[in-house]
Amino acid sequence: MDWNDLRYILAIGRAGTLAAAARRLGVDQTTVARRLAAAEAALGARLYERREGALHPTKAGQAAITYAAHIEQDVEALEHGARASEADAAGSVRLTAVPVLANHLLVPALSEFCARYPRLRLELMAEARNVSLPRREADIALRLARPEGAGSLLTRRLGYLAYAVYGPRRGASKHLKWITYEEGLSHLPQARWIATRQDEDVASVLVGDTETIMHLVRAGLGKSLLPRFAADRDPHLKCLSGAGAVLTRELWLLTHRELRHTARIAAIAAWLAALAKAHLS
Repeated sequence: MDWNDLRYILAIGRAGTLAAAARRLGVDQTTVARRLAAAEAALGARLYERREGALHPTKAGQAAITYAAHIEQDVEALEHGARASEADAAGSVRLTAVPVLANHLLVPALSEFCARYPRLRLELMAEARNVSLPRREADIALRLARPEGAGSLLTRRLGYLAYAVYGPRRGASKHLKWITYEEGLSHLPQARWIATRQDEDVASVLVGDTETIMHLVRAGLGKSLLPRFAADRDPHLKCLSGAGAVLTRELWLLTHRELRHTARIAAIAAWLAALAKAHLS
């Protein structure tokens, strides 16, 4: 389901009617009804039943309301922490992200961030593997997939990465071979998409991360799917698939639930959310 629908479920539970919930949320009643119907369809259960002119939660609805209230508290705590004094944001934070995110989304904004938070020490781990937060290998992670079995972790979707096909700016753009991922990463959405292009050849070089693929495309060794936020700004790359996206992936932020109130975590989480809003769809 769309986690944003939890706001509507919670508002209906507090207001008692669709009209009152719509006024709380600042939207029209039709939108509230549509989002409730979408949530019920996604969960496969009725969340509210109408009695005496008001909506009352079912057993499934009450469970959804309770869960939505916890999510609301987490988000409010995160926002409150982000508004804390910048002077309170101090100490070390280990942040992990795949190299293409680290190099093209985070690094260009680091100078301003470091000037704003002089007492913060950011340990940036640009790794293709999923560094383990439960084992305390990192404090915050950026992931390109919806987290599963998050447990004690606090998760938040920051936005979407749009992908398109790119080739080298110089040289012929026709008859380029596909550059794709090594066999262990064949499950990635980009690799699966390229695998459907069975009528075209695949390059003899297989790699383990998107950043390396960008270098290979620049060098004229082929074409591949690349995230638009990075490839569109590269003068050595040329988009071959038009203005739209041929594939999108979600960007998620993960951190430890018990750390969400600390100023240093809140400051970095707010910074990451602002970067995603500015540069991603």
